Amino acid sequence: MEHKGTKIIETERLILRPFQMEDAEVMFRNWASDPEVTRFLTWPTHRNIGDSKQIIQEWVGKGEDPENYQWAMEWKESHEPIGSMGAVRIDNRTEAVTIGYCIGRSFWGKGFTAEALREVIRFFFDEVGMNCVNSCHDPRNPNSGKVMKKCGMTYEGTWRAGGVNNLGVCDESWYSILKEEYYGGKKH
Repeated sequence: MEHKGTKIIETERLILRPFQMEDAEVMFRNWASDPEVTRFLTWPTHRNIGDSKQIIQEWVGKGEDPENYQWAMEWKESHEPIGSMGAVRIDNRTEAVTIGYCIGRSFWGKGFTAEALREVIRFFFDEVGMNCVNSCHDPRNPNSGKVMKKCGMTYEGTWRAGGVNNLGVCDESWYSILKEEYYGGKKH
């Protein structure tokens, strides 16, 4: 396993790239200030652009850390970030990474998140050498689980009262994909 940090990843419609301080206003406008977007997340709805600037400053400050993975999901058509995706937990002993993501409400249901997650899974297996990529969602947000399934992840189970989000203590439905499942017997 060799950590690479937040490298630029391109998909058909997106450029996944490190955040820049200039992204704060767009982040605030496109998703971070919307309580409907942040409803099932573990971080609070941003009250003002200052909140968005603060978190981006943290991410930019970790830019040289090879174990920092925090992507802005930039839509090629608008040249603006429409969401974020990142590693919320890394376990180097088991070579596992937990992915979190969110996307602006006006971009829901268009396949952007699955498109980004597929490439992030590929990146973690092909370039970093992870053995397992996993993610979880509040079962009251089933569309997030649909994204995980579309990307080949397997439902592992629901940890009852296993997490906390903006609605309080919540269940967490977990999904994962192993390197051997991803490659499906293909040489790599």
